Amino acid sequence: MKFGAGEKRKVVVMVVLLGIAILVAIRAMSGLGWLSASKSSVASAKPVQTADSSRSTQKKNGAAQDRENTLDPTLRTDYLAAAQKVEYAGGKRNIFRMEAPPPPPTPIPTPIVSVRPEPTGPPPPPPPPPINLKFFGFANRPGEPKKVFLSEGDEIFVAKEGDIIDRRYKIVQIANTSVLVEDVLNNNRQPIPLTTAP
Repeated sequence: MKFGAGEKRKVVVMVVLLGIAILVAIRAMSGLGWLSASKSSVASAKPVQTADSSRSTQKKNGAAQDRENTLDPTLRTDYLAAAQKVEYAGGKRNIFRMEAPPPPPTPIPTPIVSVRPEPTGPPPPPPPPPINLKFFGFANRPGEPKKVFLSEGDEIFVAKEGDIIDRRYKIVQIANTSVLVEDVLNNNRQPIPLTTAP
């Protein structure tokens, strides 16, 4: 590609403009651009006050404002006392930790007292007396029904299902570990577990 005299001039102008654009961008990014320089020059140009006007301003605002505007390094105890009187009224949450606030306390439920009505009828009958038999074994021969050995006190009874012993207890069902006995006088059924022989 061949460049003529006019084209070389265009390339040089383009390079110079590119360099200026880069400088402007760098200054704008670093905050040292023309805009910040103009702001500082405007800020430094304060109106000049005369001595008479400054005296009248001090009389109007008082000595307290004068103390605030000066750079006095002495300790201001009145500010400290005012800061100590301020009470922190925040919650129980630690503001320096990223965690959820504690849940509100759960209200204590009041117990519900139920009032039972007074019984109006006769008292219920007493429970039937327990069956005092002890089951201590069984006999199982082929071709014969299973027989159980029961005792009450010193008496020993041998019975099969359906038999009534001691004219009061009917053997309802025989299992390997228990016997279901019915007290025919009180209509009370009770399982009796297998125990050791007396």
